[in-house]
Amino acid sequence: MNNVKNTFSIKDLENLSGIKAHTIRIWEKRYNVFEPMRTDTNIRFYDIKALQKLLNITLLHDYGYKISKISTLSDEEIKEKVRGIVSQKSAKHHAISAFKLAMMNFDQKLFFETYNELLSEKSFNEVFFEVFIPLMEELGELWQSDTITPAHEHFISYLIKLKLLINTEEVIKKPALHDDKTFVLFLPLNEIHELGLMYLNYELNYRGYNTVYLGESVPVDNLADVKKYFSNITFIGYITVEPTADEVNEYVKELQEATNNETNELWLIGRMTEHISKQKLNSTTKVFQSITDLLGQL
Repeated sequence: MNNVKNTFSIKDLENLSGIKAHTIRIWEKRYNVFEPMRTDTNIRFYDIKALQKLLNITLLHDYGYKISKISTLSDEEIKEKVRGIVSQKSAKHHAISAFKLAMMNFDQKLFFETYNELLSEKSFNEVFFEVFIPLMEELGELWQSDTITPAHEHFISYLIKLKLLINTEEVIKKPALHDDKTFVLFLPLNEIHELGLMYLNYELNYRGYNTVYLGESVPVDNLADVKKYFSNITFIGYITVEPTADEVNEYVKELQEATNNETNELWLIGRMTEHISKQKLNSTTKVFQSITDLLGQL
């Protein structure tokens, strides 16, 4: 755990809160909302308590509170105002901030408390679309900017996966409504970003379809083997990082050769699909821009 960040630069605070570093400095100097610590060489840095306060201030500011008013409140009064806003209005912003704090502190209890609060007001589908998807998009940006470490990302991803698995198990117990088609879900070789595919598996089962979930890093020839067991298959591949932009068209060609027959389809989704040449697609292959678009095809 020695390599995990527990202090933050002002740029880290900007990335985590969405408030520009210049504005944070003004809030510090003019309103004394918090005071940075300093290294021996006089470089400012912040602890997790400062981050939590900034996230709370950001929420109040977004809901119309002026910083001059916020600066007169104690830390406990700020928290009380935040709780009031969350109880009256959308909890999305607050939940994302709480999940970020849970991640930075490796705090499973805070994650579960926040999740349960959301679930008391929303369905699991709504929680995933409204909170988890925006959260994971933010985390990707935070990871690329070195604001968070892989340990942070793995921690929060595991907890989200846990909730996906629990909810998927519940819907799988129900009888299938559509037994004329089977969806086979997979990630390409060396692809490990699994959350989107796991959610698609949940949605397909929730809607009464049969699925075969193969998960991460599946060789193409393994997909051909599945054809021996089912007669009407829709293969769904989620391409986030692998294969690369230079390799994706050759990969799609291999997929089509391995999966296609007179009844099967190939559906592709994920960031790297933007590099697929439409001329390379046959009549049974479809590319989707989002999970919503794909689900709309059902």
